[in-house]
Amino acid sequence: QVQLVESGGGLVQPGGSLRLSCAASGSSFSIGAMGWYRQAPGRQRELVAAITRSGGDTNYADSVKGRFTISRDNAKNTVYLQMNSLKPEDTAVYFCNADASWRRIVAGGGRYWGQGTQVTVAS
Repeated sequence: QVQLVESGGGLVQPGGSLRLSCAASGSSFSIGAMGWYRQAPGRQRELVAAITRSGGDTNYADSVKGRFTISRDNAKNTVYLQMNSLKPEDTAVYFCNADASWRRIVAGGGRYWGQGTQVTVAS
């Protein structure tokens, strides 16, 4: 059993930055990869970024490459999403995702989900 809790969302102006955090608790030894999905009203859920437990492999949506960075701190069982140069189209609820399998994370979502944190980019 794994629980994921996101934090760090909020309101930011276009061009600004936010850092999201996702802390995992429970059977964290079962987590092989973590990632971030987002969903906006009227849009499909999409993978933003993913990272393996080792941090050696990452995956980013084309729309965020060069602007967002995913990282992890295994000692804290936490994954981060640093979001820079934010755009209004980044507005969404961001969900932390975790699974034993990298492949399931990047294929649509793994077993464990956080409740989501709202990111709003507006002036």
